[in-house]
Amino acid sequence: MNFAALPKKYSEYKSSKIAVLPIPYDGTATLLKGSDLGPQAILKASSRLTLFDLETNSEVYRQGVTTLPPLLSRDNPLDMIDEVRQQAAPLFRDGKLVVGLGGKHLVSIGLIQAALERHSELSVVHFDAHADLRPIDAEAGYGNSCVMTRVKEMCDSVQIGIRSMDREERGKVDLDRMVFARDLQQHGVNAAGDALDMLTDTVYITIDLDVLDPSCMPSVERPEPGGIDWYMLTKLIRQVASEKRIVGFDVIGLVPQPYAPAADFLVAKLIYRLLSMIFSR
Repeated sequence: MNFAALPKKYSEYKSSKIAVLPIPYDGTATLLKGSDLGPQAILKASSRLTLFDLETNSEVYRQGVTTLPPLLSRDNPLDMIDEVRQQAAPLFRDGKLVVGLGGKHLVSIGLIQAALERHSELSVVHFDAHADLRPIDAEAGYGNSCVMTRVKEMCDSVQIGIRSMDREERGKVDLDRMVFARDLQQHGVNAAGDALDMLTDTVYITIDLDVLDPSCMPSVERPEPGGIDWYMLTKLIRQVASEKRIVGFDVIGLVPQPYAPAADFLVAKLIYRLLSMIFSR
């Protein structure tokens, strides 16, 4: 299934500037299974998109959006991460803007590794409710809560929308590079200005959907009250897109629910809006 149900003219690999990689990995879910169904739900919902983006006055699909077959990831997290890296690296080498559809947040590690092979000066913007700074356990292996611990070993990063962490994670926080959801609520996008200024010129964005408040995004494994809304998230992304070169992004954590189909469409719309902001720069 092609993103936005685009015809062949706008979805051939060679002529497309954008490559969508579905990664239906759910091996590390602990509370609620189902994020492996997220990529397919997003693609299905994207067929209902209006392809003229009113916010940017553009039709980004004309840049070409190719959709790769779903990555049949392995159960072992480390094997899965390496497989994602191997699949994504050629996309970055071919100059595509890569869009990863998760799946659990661990898929982001492989995508960022692949991006770094092409863009050595990369930095990462991380939108999430959770800090994901727990230690990597050599015996227990990788879990979703250690994603940013690994990313920080690879490159600089900024975290936005955070409102949940444990005591051990709190000791690892770089307050200059973390923007809490409460500060965004009080001060708007200006609360993120100093942190975003620390980014390099080349940026990768990872969006865990639980950064959004459960009132607009209920379909996640670990919802947290006090999240940001659609307008705040898109304003923040637009600020990054207007100042930096975004070479890839992922959207992860959708657990489709039959009672909340609007959430699937919200994610598809978010991806299309993000692409529109990047290419309308």
